[in-house]
Amino acid sequence: MKDGLSARGIEKTFGATRALSGVDIVAPRGQVTAVLGQNGAGKSTLMTILAGAQSADRGSMTLDGAPYAPGTPLEAKAAGVAMVHQELSLCPHLSVAENILLGALPTRMGLVDWKETERLATLALEPLAEKGAIDVRARVSEISPPNQQIVEIARALSNASTKVIIFDEPTSSLARADIERLFSRILALKERGFAVLYLSHFLEEVKQIADRFVVLRDGKTVGEADVATTSIPEMVELLAGKAIENLYPRSERTPKDEVLSLQALGGVRHPKSATLALRRGEVVGIAGLLGAGRTELLRAIFGLDEVKSGRVTIKTISGSRSPSERWAEGVGMLSEDRKSEGLATSLSIAENLTLTKLGRFFMAKTEMANATKHWIERLRIKAREPDQRVAELSGGNQQKIAVARLLHHEADVLLLDEPTRGIDVESKAQIYALIDEAALAGKAVLMVSSYLPELIGTCDRIYVMRRGELGEPIDAQNATEHSLLLEAMAT
Repeated sequence: MKDGLSARGIEKTFGATRALSGVDIVAPRGQVTAVLGQNGAGKSTLMTILAGAQSADRGSMTLDGAPYAPGTPLEAKAAGVAMVHQELSLCPHLSVAENILLGALPTRMGLVDWKETERLATLALEPLAEKGAIDVRARVSEISPPNQQIVEIARALSNASTKVIIFDEPTSSLARADIERLFSRILALKERGFAVLYLSHFLEEVKQIADRFVVLRDGKTVGEADVATTSIPEMVELLAGKAIENLYPRSERTPKDEVLSLQALGGVRHPKSATLALRRGEVVGIAGLLGAGRTELLRAIFGLDEVKSGRVTIKTISGSRSPSERWAEGVGMLSEDRKSEGLATSLSIAENLTLTKLGRFFMAKTEMANATKHWIERLRIKAREPDQRVAELSGGNQQKIAVARLLHHEADVLLLDEPTRGIDVESKAQIYALIDEAALAGKAVLMVSSYLPELIGTCDRIYVMRRGELGEPIDAQNATEHSLLLEAMAT
């Protein structure tokens, strides 16, 4: 087996911030190497260097034993290194087929051969999605975020010269069936001698798919080991630099008065019928497969999507409302689409955090800065200052800003759509503790998650959504991943 991709002594500095301080990593051919680390540890910076998006200040790289120093992603791609980004890099105005074959569209007599383009795109999608699930003629902007992620993966795999593939949180928007399909493809690539680098915060996935793992902390390599001989608690301890005793803190909760009620709620497509009651002092979860209507349910409650039938009652107010009216009523929502809906990435941390409370034009700059510093310290957000642009933060730290905004707004009802997507284990523990504190303080939490262990660990009751219909609530203490999956897949 050939060498694969190797990097030694990689250093990278951004102004006064040292992102990487001499990182060593090897990704042998025929193996899946997981790269683990907390948000801000330097994983994404390292991967962009490997993929040619930026250059290292110091250090060297080799690809199959030969010097490797790409100046651009195109040079990296030509050399055989492809990357599937966590923050999607698709062209929303182009079709799915055009995105998959971007830069390599087949031609005939000097013109794009659209029939062949669609055929090749369909072939690229075959291992990743059910036949016909993604229309290759549709614009990327018209398909869901999970399907956009599948398109991103298909694009990386469509290049015939690829021999090293970097996956940056590839399953964060995928359903279990799609994850298994992706894993089958990754294992097939491994058997064919590809080198695979796999970044993930889901340690169960790492145990399932990877052969070995490397841990980064504060821009340095702090450990590496074989996956088969390392337990998840040992991985967590390496990641955090300490043991995390209680990942899912749950205080003794006493639910009080009902604050949110749904009666046969129906949307444009989903949900079809949802009846639910949420009380102060409790955390209620929504489970279900991708496309079941979980996100659409929260969007209908918050006023982002049209309500076609049924009724939403917040406290004593019934009827359809706008998002601004929901905020005024004490309802806050955390969107699953952090990049497009959850944050204004061109604005500062302070502006994003305080935007829904008083508004950034009506709040003194000093007051904004003090509030932001409080939440930066409370959530241990890695940032230079309150005025730093959100776009400059890692994905996990951006997620913390979105959560901090809900807490700063002091919303009574928290609608959380995938609240821990893309963040590390220690940060997840922080979010779970904040959710528990919110319930203990008398707030009501409605949480959608594809990660069943966190629903079971944090919630009091769990509803399973199936094809737009919401089932009867299940006591979380009696639920298992298996039972929830069976309920989600029942015909």
